[in-house]
Amino acid sequence: MPPHILILGGTTEARELAAEMAVRRPEVRVTTSLAGRVSRPGAVAGEVRIGGFGGAEGLAEWLREQRVDAVVDATHPFAESITANAARAATDTGLPVVVLRRPGWRPVPGDHWHPVASLPEAADLLPGLGHRILLTTGRLGLAAFAHLSQLHFVVRSVEPPEPPMPADVEVLLARGPFTVADEAALLREHRIDVVVTKDSGGAATSAKLTAAREAGVRVVVVGRPSLPEGVRVVPDVGGALEWLGRLGFSPG
Repeated sequence: MPPHILILGGTTEARELAAEMAVRRPEVRVTTSLAGRVSRPGAVAGEVRIGGFGGAEGLAEWLREQRVDAVVDATHPFAESITANAARAATDTGLPVVVLRRPGWRPVPGDHWHPVASLPEAADLLPGLGHRILLTTGRLGLAAFAHLSQLHFVVRSVEPPEPPMPADVEVLLARGPFTVADEAALLREHRIDVVVTKDSGGAATSAKLTAAREAGVRVVVVGRPSLPEGVRVVPDVGGALEWLGRLGFSPG
């Protein structure tokens, strides 16, 4: 049986890692698991599995059945439950696991950031900051803002958002990455005075931060959830390849 690597995906880094493994070690079986929340995910090298596992127990059972040798958790930095399940399943099966997590953003001179720990905390802060809000926090977290009837929200997401939502809301369906010019035009057109974003990190969605800084727009930044205690973390695809190399699955 060839070695088998499971990549918990859904991010640019996950696709890049699968592509690198296909080139570097084509004899290694690589399966990328996608949650299935996006109807048209980008192309992924290797095998693709779509859908949940049924918690940590279901994932552990799948790892045993599929004879997986190592797990790379390259999910979104806010996929807290998936990361927790992966860590627990790896422990239960005795498999090595690493979390590929891009570094978070850091403010620079000129930024007007308001760090918060959660979406509800962001919602509590908004009435004192502005009236026209650009929400870029994903389509599944709008319930935290649904009670803010006095504010106008522009919600941008890849898929149509799910209720409950704020009463005064305008939905923009769009898939990034976006340029700074794109984001600046959006802020102007919709007269945005506050941007709400999760600290996703990386360059793909950072243009909105530059546009907000240049326009003097405030930004509410939701901090990342904590990682499971003791889990190994690498910051990029190169780090994941090096980790796999130490296990014998990649040239590094």
